[in-house]
Amino acid sequence: MIRKWFDKKVLILGLSKSGTAAAKYLNSKGADCYITEKKPLADKDRQLAEELNSLGIKTEFENHSQEFMQNAYLAVTSPGIPPKSELMQMLKEKNIEVISEIELAYLETKVPFIAITGTNGKTTTTELTNFIINKEFKAEKCGNIGIPPCSLLDKTDTEYFVCEVSSFQLQYSKSFRPQIAVWMNFTPDHIDWHGGLDKYFEAKASLFSESKKPAFAIFNAEDEKLLEFGKSYTGEKFFFGKDFGANCSYIKDGAIFYKRNNIEEKIIDLKDVPLVGNHNYQNVMASLISAKLVGVSTENIAQAIKEFKAPEHRCEYTGNVLGKEVYNDSKATNPEAAIFALKSFEGKTVTLIAGGTDKNTDLTEFCETVKQYVNHVVLLGLARHRFEQELRKNGYENIIMVDGSFQDGVDRAFETSDEVILLSPACASYDMFSGYEERGRVFKEYALSKK
Repeated sequence: MIRKWFDKKVLILGLSKSGTAAAKYLNSKGADCYITEKKPLADKDRQLAEELNSLGIKTEFENHSQEFMQNAYLAVTSPGIPPKSELMQMLKEKNIEVISEIELAYLETKVPFIAITGTNGKTTTTELTNFIINKEFKAEKCGNIGIPPCSLLDKTDTEYFVCEVSSFQLQYSKSFRPQIAVWMNFTPDHIDWHGGLDKYFEAKASLFSESKKPAFAIFNAEDEKLLEFGKSYTGEKFFFGKDFGANCSYIKDGAIFYKRNNIEEKIIDLKDVPLVGNHNYQNVMASLISAKLVGVSTENIAQAIKEFKAPEHRCEYTGNVLGKEVYNDSKATNPEAAIFALKSFEGKTVTLIAGGTDKNTDLTEFCETVKQYVNHVVLLGLARHRFEQELRKNGYENIIMVDGSFQDGVDRAFETSDEVILLSPACASYDMFSGYEERGRVFKEYALSKK
């Protein structure tokens, strides 16, 4: 244990999964924990609050009181609280150090981390990397995937933490140094939270800074910005997506290859990869590099890839309904993620269901991709009018506008004659749902009810 927590007062910012895990862990080590939450106590959280209070963890709601902040040794933040928030300014004035829950876990364990970040694809890559490594080692998936690493610290047999890391978490991680760091891609997202695109990039790039340089860095060679960044990176590095440099993974002759120190090895034929589309091939290449670096055999890597099933809500095959192939890609909460999904269905007629809460990012590339790959677009939610305007401006007319419910939009999609119905909204879901998970579950249940 890096720090001695007995009788230290620690402030936990937010009653999130990560905040709760940090509070429980620190409380077990003797810290005096205070959870401060700006939102009212929801009925669904009442039992949790009572459990925390029974452990001696203090909680407050609808307020960030001076009493809770007074004499705090440290603050552990939930990832959603932006640096420019009033709360963060108050803590800065009081000289209270703020760290992420991932940073806390890193400081409290000797288990090496494999960190996976990027705008899109990081959840699938985290799941796949963890699945492959568990063929020969004991790994635990954690982080932004929904499992706080602090909740896993008392497990004694863990050999690797495979950790999905968001830009929010990296913003508050000053010393987090994984053994392997993977950067999947970079496209505009979370600009308001970070205060600009450059700030967003800086948060991601901090994972590869001189002070936190991982033993191995892995970059997407198909992403021009990351290719340039990777070229200038001075540590040991690998690229995926192209046959680039001495260390890389790439596609050639209908198969995925791996190369280290210019020694080439075939890993798996593309026909044996169950994941759909080039973006998923990128996920596979990034995952197999990490697995190779920790020592998993080629045979076990190939077998694990064949057995792997896509995570829920990520280009997830829902089933054949009324003669249509139905896919749930509710996790596509920005246009770039939807673009990746659309390119997976080349050669098929597609009806795309899009719309929701607009992130106000540029739609030019999205519109061009729709023109190339989509037969009909069903637009719904708050963003539907801007999406319609941009699509028509770019010469796309096969638009079905839905002013009613989400289910009405699904009904309209089934009225088309296309082979594929794809929910890939390119938007957040908060106008209709609590999150992309609820949106995806509702979509699947309603679509399957038509059988």
